[in-house]
Amino acid sequence: MKRLFDFSTSLIGLIVLFPIFIIVSVLIKIYSEGPVFFVQKRIGRNGKIFQMIKFRSMTVIQSSNSTISVKGDIRITKIGAFLRKFKLDELPELWNVLKGDMSLVGPRPDVCGYADNLIGEDRKILELRPGITGVASLKYYDEEKVLATQDNPLKFNDEVIYPDKVRLNLDYYYNNNLWIDIKIIFATIFRVNY
Repeated sequence: MKRLFDFSTSLIGLIVLFPIFIIVSVLIKIYSEGPVFFVQKRIGRNGKIFQMIKFRSMTVIQSSNSTISVKGDIRITKIGAFLRKFKLDELPELWNVLKGDMSLVGPRPDVCGYADNLIGEDRKILELRPGITGVASLKYYDEEKVLATQDNPLKFNDEVIYPDKVRLNLDYYYNNNLWIDIKIIFATIFRVNY
C-alpha cells in the first residue's frame, strides 16, 4: 500500500509541479553557474547506494569537504538559500520516489559514513526506504540554523543531532503506517507540529 501511495503521489506531484520545476531551473541558471541539479550518492534501503537528485543550492566549486551545512554557509547561493528555506531544493527527489529509491516519508538518506555505520537494532532503519520527509526532518526543520550557533557544528551534529535522529527514525520504524505518513506529509507542507 505504501509503495502504491508513493508511486501515485510522486507521479501526480511531478506532473502538477512541472511549472515550478521550470521556474526554479531557470532561476538557478540565471543566478549561478553550473548544472541545475545536484546528484549525490546516498545510503538507501538495505544499505544500497543510490543517486539522489536535488536542485543545486550551492556553488559548484567548493573548498570544503564538509557533509553538513550551516545557515549562512558561503557555499550556498542566493537562490539556494531561498530554495532551502522553503525546501524546494528537495522537489526533484519525487523522481527518486517514483523510481523506488525513496519514499515520501521515511528517514532522510544519509551520505556514506553515517547510516552505513549503524550497528545493532539501529540498523533496522535501513530496512525502510529513505524519505523526502520524516519525523526527524520535522523536528530538525531548522537544523542549519541550530548548527550555525555551535562552535563545532560537525561535532554537535555527530554527538547530539544524529543520535537523536536515529532514535526518532527507529521509533518510526516500529510505528509507521499510511495514516502517520499522511500526517507527516501535511505537517511538512504546512509547517505545523506533527
